Amino acid sequence: MTQSKRSVALSVMVILLAILGLGALGGGLWLILLGGSWYYAIAGLLFLTTAVLLLKRSPAALSVYALLVIGTLIWALWEAGLDWWPLSARGDVIAVVGFLLLLPWITRRLGDREPMAGVPAPGAYPVGAFRGTGIPLTASLVIVLLVAVASWFTDPHRIDGTLPPPRQAASGGGSGPAIPDGEWQAYGRTGYGQRYSPLTGITPDNVDRLQAAWTYETGDERGQPGDPKETTFEVTPLKIGNRLFLCSPHQHVIALDATTGKEVWRRDLQIDPKQLALQHLTCRGLSYRPAPQSEASGSAASTAGGACAARLFMPTADGRLVALNPEDGSICTGFGENGQVNLWANMPNVRPGAYYSTSPPVVTAKLIIVGGTVLDNVSTKEQSGVVRAFDADSGRLVWNWDSARPDQTAPIADGQTYTVNSPNSWSIASVDEALGMVYLPLGNQPPDQFGGNRSPEVERFSSSVVALDLATGQVRWVFQTVHHDLWDYDVPAQPSLIDLTVNGRTVPALVQPTKQGELFVLDRRTGQPVLPVTEKPAPQGAAEGDHAAPTQPVSALSYDPPPLTGADMWGATMFDQLACRIALKRLRYDGRFTPPSLQGSLVYPGNFGVFNWGSVAVDPQRQVAFTTPTYLAFVSQLVPRQNDKDLYVQGGERPQFSLPALNENFGAPYAIKLAPFVSVLGLPCQAPPWGYVAAADLTTGKVVWKHKNGTTRDASPVPLPFRMGVPNLGGPVMTAGGVAFLSGTIDYYVRAYDVSTGKQLWESRLPAGGQATPMTYQGEDGRQYVLVVAGGHGSLGTKGGDSVIAYALPK
Repeated sequence: MTQSKRSVALSVMVILLAILGLGALGGGLWLILLGGSWYYAIAGLLFLTTAVLLLKRSPAALSVYALLVIGTLIWALWEAGLDWWPLSARGDVIAVVGFLLLLPWITRRLGDREPMAGVPAPGAYPVGAFRGTGIPLTASLVIVLLVAVASWFTDPHRIDGTLPPPRQAASGGGSGPAIPDGEWQAYGRTGYGQRYSPLTGITPDNVDRLQAAWTYETGDERGQPGDPKETTFEVTPLKIGNRLFLCSPHQHVIALDATTGKEVWRRDLQIDPKQLALQHLTCRGLSYRPAPQSEASGSAASTAGGACAARLFMPTADGRLVALNPEDGSICTGFGENGQVNLWANMPNVRPGAYYSTSPPVVTAKLIIVGGTVLDNVSTKEQSGVVRAFDADSGRLVWNWDSARPDQTAPIADGQTYTVNSPNSWSIASVDEALGMVYLPLGNQPPDQFGGNRSPEVERFSSSVVALDLATGQVRWVFQTVHHDLWDYDVPAQPSLIDLTVNGRTVPALVQPTKQGELFVLDRRTGQPVLPVTEKPAPQGAAEGDHAAPTQPVSALSYDPPPLTGADMWGATMFDQLACRIALKRLRYDGRFTPPSLQGSLVYPGNFGVFNWGSVAVDPQRQVAFTTPTYLAFVSQLVPRQNDKDLYVQGGERPQFSLPALNENFGAPYAIKLAPFVSVLGLPCQAPPWGYVAAADLTTGKVVWKHKNGTTRDASPVPLPFRMGVPNLGGPVMTAGGVAFLSGTIDYYVRAYDVSTGKQLWESRLPAGGQATPMTYQGEDGRQYVLVVAGGHGSLGTKGGDSVIAYALPK
C-alpha cells in the first residue's frame, strides 16, 4: 500500500475510534447518572485517547488500546464469567478494532522513522504486530481469543443429572383412565392431561432412525381475508381406532387414516372470519366421547336412532359447540339444536368474535364441560367467563359456574345473563371422574394490569386453579397461583394429574405450571400443597386507585429466573447492550411482581410465560416432569385514560369493533402499552439462553437436568444455527420408551430427547413453525408413530403452513 493510502487508512481509523469513543462516553455518562456501570464511560475515554494518539502517529496508541482490551476482558469476566454470548456482546467491537489497529496500514504510520524511497529497510518500522507497542496489543488479543475459545465450550447455565428409573407404580390408577396403549383420546391423551404414552417401540437406542412415514397437507393456511394476526395451527390430533381426528384454524374437522395419512372425511363448520372481530383464530383440538357402555352388559349403548353413539365435539370461533359422528363427520342432530349448542346463550354483551373457545372441552361419561376466551384488555364490559356443563347426549345445560356468582350453579333461567367480565377459563381443563372433579385453569378479569375495581369473588378466583364438583358444578377447592394479578399471569396450562409416592404414601396429585415459572404440586383431593408453597414479600406501589398484594406464592419446584441486572443486558455489540442498560435503568424494576407504572415497568418473566398452553409432560411411572421453560422480559406501561372515545395506545377514535382496540381498556382508568424488552436492533435485551428443556422430580421438587434448547436459524436475518436456547410455544410429549418429543421452538425442528439425561437424540427439519404439541400412537402395521403439526404461529412470527407429518421407524 502506498504512503498516501496508508494515511487514508489511518485517518479512517481515527474517525472510527472517535465515533466509538463519543458514543461510549455519552451513553456511559448517561448510564452513570442513572446509577449504572462506569465501564462504558471509561471505555469511551480510552477510545478517544487512542484516536488522539493515532492522529499524532504515536505508538502509544496501541498501548492504550491494549489497556482497553485487557480492562474490558477483566470486566466482562467479572460480570458474565465464561459465558460466550454475554462475553461476545461486550468484546466483539473492541476485538475487531484491535485487530484492525495491528494491520500494517496502521502500524507503519506510527513512530518517527519513515521508509526511504518507498522501500522498507529491515527494522524501518518501529511498530508492528510483533514489534514495539504492538506486542502488548497482540498479546491482549491472543488472551481474548483463548478466553473466547474456552467460553465457547463452557455452558454455565447447564444442569446435568439423571432422572430416577421407573418406580413401583402408584396404586389408584396413576396413569389415568384406561384406554388402549396405542390411542390418544384427549388433548393430553386422557382427561388426566399427562401427555404421556405407554408405548415403548421408540427408544433412545433407535430414535435416530426415525423417518417421515407420511405427510398430509390440510390446504388451510393463514392469510385469508379477515384473518387476525394470531391465526395459528396449534392442534394436537386425537387417535381412535385407526383414525386421526384434527381441526384446522378455519374450523375444518378432518379424519385421516392413522397408518397411511389418507383423508377419510372432512367437514367444514363454515365460519366467516370477515364477520368476526377475532383476536385469535385457532383450534387446539377436538374432544371425544366413546359410545356409552351399558351397565348391565358392558356393551356399547346406542343413542336415539342408533346414530352418533360415539361423538366428537368441536367448539367454533363463532361461539358454537358442535357434535360430529366420528364415522363420517356427519352432524349428530340429537345434540342440542340440530347438532349444536349456542354458547352465546345467556351471554352478556354479544359481539360476534369476542367470545369463543380455542381449546377442546372436557368430556366425561355423561358431560361435556366448556369454558371460553374473551378479548384481552379491550374493555371492562367483556363477556362472562362462565364455565358450563352440558349433557353429552342431549346438549341440555346441566350446570353453569360463574366465578362472580360461584354458589349459583343451577342452570340459568331464560332471559337472564351471566356476569359481565368475570374471569374465564380459556385453556384446557383436566378431569378425575373417580374423584368426581374437574380442574379448571382460570384467567384474569380484563383489564389485566389494573385491579382497583375487582370484586371479592374476582379476587378469590382470578389466576387460580379451581376444582369443581362434576355433578353440581360447586366449588370443591381453589388454589390461587397469583394474588391480585397485575401482570397477565393467568393460569395458561392444562393441569396434569398424577399419583405420587411421597414419604411412603400415595398422593393423588395435580401439577399446575404457571406463566411466572412455578410448578405447583397439589393434592387434587383438597388443593393443599404436596410440595411446600411459601408466601414471599412482593414489591408494592401500584398505580393510583389500585394496590399490590403484599405476598405472592412460590413453589418448592420453581423455574423462576434470578432478577435481571445491568450485567444481564445483551446485544449484538457493546453499544446496543449499553442502550439496553440505559433502558433497564429508566424502567421501574423491583424484581418479579413489579407493579405496572406510568413510567413503564419491567415484567420478568413476561406474560409470554415461562410456561404457556403447551403445559408439561409427566411420567406416572417415574413420577417426573419434562418441561420447556422460556424466559422473555416485557415492558408494561400504564397510559391514563381521559374518556372512552379516544385510542390512547394506537391513536385516533374508538372503532366500531373492538379488535383494533387491543390494550385500550375502555372503562378503566388506564390503557396499557405492552411490548417485549428488546434492543434498538430488535434483539432481546436480556442475554440468552431464552429457552430450555428441563426435567424435575415431582416427589422432591428438584430440577435434575436443564439444557438450553433450539437455535437461531429461523429467527435471524442470516440463517446461522447458533444453539443459543430459543423460546418455545407448544408442549412436550413423553413415552414409556424413555424418549420425549418437542416441536414448539422458534426454529423449525421436531426433536427427540433422552428423558433420563436430556440429551438430544434426533431432530428433523419442519416445513413451518411447529407451535403445537406432538402426540404418539400405534398404527395398524404395529409401528409407533410420532405426529407433528407444522403450521406456524402468527404473533410469534414463525412461518405458516398446513402440514401434518407422521414419523416412524423403517419397516
